[in-house]
Amino acid sequence: MDLTAYQHTDRITVARPPEAVYAVVADVSRIGELSPVCASGVWDDAVAGATPGAWFTGHNAIGEFTWDTRCRVEVAEPGVEFVFVNCGAAGDVELVRWGYSFVPTADGTEVVESWQVLPDYVDFVRGDDPDMDVTANIDGMAAMARDGMAATLAKLKQAAEA
Repeated sequence: MDLTAYQHTDRITVARPPEAVYAVVADVSRIGELSPVCASGVWDDAVAGATPGAWFTGHNAIGEFTWDTRCRVEVAEPGVEFVFVNCGAAGDVELVRWGYSFVPTADGTEVVESWQVLPDYVDFVRGDDPDMDVTANIDGMAAMARDGMAATLAKLKQAAEA
C-alpha cells in the first residue's frame, strides 16, 4: 500500500524563542495541555527526559475509549527539532512518526508539526483480518490527525505565550 498520502504538516507562529517553545513540546508531561487525544505522557526515565532513544508512554482517550502507546524519541535538539515514533501499546511496531521543528522568525518561532504513517501500520491495522478495508481506517485516522494537529498547535501557542 502506498502511504505517501498519509503524511501531513501544519504550522503556526508562536511569539516566543525556539528554545522556549521546544521546552513545552519536549516535556511530554504537558502533552495533555496540547493534544485533543493524548491526555498525558510519562517518561520511562524522568531524569533523562527528552533524549534520543528515550521512551515514554502516552495515555490517550477519545470519548470513553482509552489506550496507551509506547513512544520512542528519535530526535531531541533543543530549540531545533523534536521527533518521536508511536510504537504501539507494546512498543514493538513503528506505526506513526510525529515531529516538531522550530525555526526562528522576526515574530518568534515558526513551529511545524508533522505526522507520517509508517509501513508497519498497514499490517497492524489489518491484524487478523486480511480483508479489512485498511484505506478506510487510515483515511479516518488521517482526518483526525489533521484536525488534531491544528488544535494542538493552537494550544501550543497559547501555552507557550502564557
